Amino acid sequence: MREPAYTAPSSISTGNQGDPFTRGSPVTLLKRTGDMNAQELRNKSLDQLREDLVALKKEAFNLRFQQATGQLESTARMKTVRRDVARVKTVLNEKAAAAAAE
Repeated sequence: MREPAYTAPSSISTGNQGDPFTRGSPVTLLKRTGDMNAQELRNKSLDQLREDLVALKKEAFNLRFQQATGQLESTARMKTVRRDVARVKTVLNEKAAAAAAE
């Protein structure tokens, strides 16, 4: 039976005993840049949401173009932009449904 490549020391007190990447240092969770929160989006006006949607679609186009030409460095950014577009569209649809219900 093989031994694991790394075993976390038993002196870790960060609450992440099984996580080999912390190596005893406290873990700070940072919000990803560009990642939109649905609650933040719900507080925006319709015009601001539409502007965000246009900006995100332009960014998605530019990322696709970079990928096609082999210049894309962060492929994960495509996923976050796609999900941000979906969040904005969801909030726009929620606001449209609320306005139709009134």
